[in-house]
Parts: sequence; C-alpha cells; structure tokens
Amino acid sequence: MTKGELEADFTRAMIQMEKEYLGRGPEKAKTIILEDMIIVRLQGILTRAEIKLSETEQGRELIKETRRQLFESARQYMEQMVHEIAGCQLVSLHTDVSTKTGERMIVLIMNEDLEARF
Repeated sequence: MTKGELEADFTRAMIQMEKEYLGRGPEKAKTIILEDMIIVRLQGILTRAEIKLSETEQGRELIKETRRQLFESARQYMEQMVHEIAGCQLVSLHTDVSTKTGERMIVLIMNEDLEARF
C-alpha cells in the first residue's frame, strides 16, 4: 500500500465515522500522514441548525462542546479503525471545530512512524 492509498483509506473511514456518529458527512475531506500523525481536515460539517446556532457566542460554545463530546464517545471506534487500516495503535486524538468556517481538524497520534513505511 502506498502513502496516498493509506491516506485515502483514512479519509473514507473518517467520512463514514462522521456519518454514523454525527448523522452527516463533510462536503470535502483530506488526510495527510506526517510521521506518527494522521491529520484529517473535514470541510462543510455543520448542519443548518448549527450554522444558525453559531450566530451567538453561547451557540458557538454549545456546538464545540457537543461535537467534542460526541467525538470523544467514538474513541473506541477510532482505535479499531486505526488498527484495521494502519495496523498500529492510537495513542491520542485531538480535534477542534471552527464554527466560522464549518471545518473540523482531527489529529491522530500513533504508536509508530507511519511515514517510515514508505
């Protein structure tokens, strides 16, 4: 498997996870592998209701916290996905949502340097 194929597999898996756990997939998605990190950028993830809610500071905070908790609840799914696709272990995961741009950035830290495989 090439680096590009591995990145594409992660992109597909992250889109599927967003659909299953959050009810809606992104409009665009891209994955980059950098050493022991998998960096995923999802664009166009906010629902119409979230876009409306993001008009206030309280609404923006609610969106961020709700999405953070939902993402954290998917950790076991993420660990399994990483193991199945890359054959390694997930050490930590980090994410943030921009209520301004409708993007989510996800950084997955692995227990090995994936780039060294290529």
